[in-house]
Amino acid sequence: MAAGKSVKKAGAARSAAEVELPGLDEARAALSPALSRDLERPRSLLYAMQERPPQLLHLEGGDVSSRVALALWWAALLNCEGDERPCLECPSCLRMGARMHPDLFLLDGRLSSIKIDEVRALRPILGEHPRFGRRRVVVLAEAQALGIEAANSLLKVLEDPCPDTCFVFTAPQRERLLPTLVSRGWVITLPWPQPGGPLPEELRLWDQALARFAVEGRGWFDLAQLRNGLDAAKAQQVVLVGRKALADRLAGREGGALSSVFRPLPEAWLLELDELFSESEDALQAQVNPLLALDDMACGVHGIVRRASRKS
Repeated sequence: MAAGKSVKKAGAARSAAEVELPGLDEARAALSPALSRDLERPRSLLYAMQERPPQLLHLEGGDVSSRVALALWWAALLNCEGDERPCLECPSCLRMGARMHPDLFLLDGRLSSIKIDEVRALRPILGEHPRFGRRRVVVLAEAQALGIEAANSLLKVLEDPCPDTCFVFTAPQRERLLPTLVSRGWVITLPWPQPGGPLPEELRLWDQALARFAVEGRGWFDLAQLRNGLDAAKAQQVVLVGRKALADRLAGREGGALSSVFRPLPEAWLLELDELFSESEDALQAQVNPLLALDDMACGVHGIVRRASRKS
């Protein structure tokens, strides 16, 4: 019933949001990644912008959860009814956190590409005044998932001023977006995650399995329980396991099992690994089956490691 989850369901979500108030725990849980100490500087920049917010804001860097949470925090800041904004307690803040606010629209590229029909559905809505708050906020989560047609359609939308409407794009790097979209907005860069930190517990099994498969060519397909129901968002995290191992190897840090496999590889093979991980990310954004994309990545890592060992 969340208004932000689908523009197509906006009407039903608006009706629900007018009569139902989400719980404090639910709303704060969604916004909690935006409240970390690491994001103090981005939050201070947003505070300074709140009276004259840009029509388009880009949030890059950080990780997926912090980017999207900060976008919702920005929406809460612009519409908060409390004395200290955002109070995270008033009805507006709670609804923003739970993605149930009538003036919040979320086009979510975390699981699939953002289609042109979703962008077109925004046009009649943008001609209206905000229904509940001061500002309507349109969040494109992981906007690098915009298809070419959808991106061009969005450019046309941005050509015309949209009173009381703010757009927020989240993306790993601005370079993943059309330059014409980037040039139309303000960019705030979140602190990049510390690559030297430990992997979360749920990703260590993937690191160990990929390391074993890279060397022995077996063990990867034994992760039946973890592979069951794997979606694109989780698959992206597995690709990041490979990227972190590569970053640790290049920085000479003590990493996990996969980083140890990469340690003896010459630089030329590391470049091949970097290209392989980029191709895997692109495949997931193009909605390739997540299991097939990861299996292809694992086979690619195994092939590179095997060829490198033969050359040494």
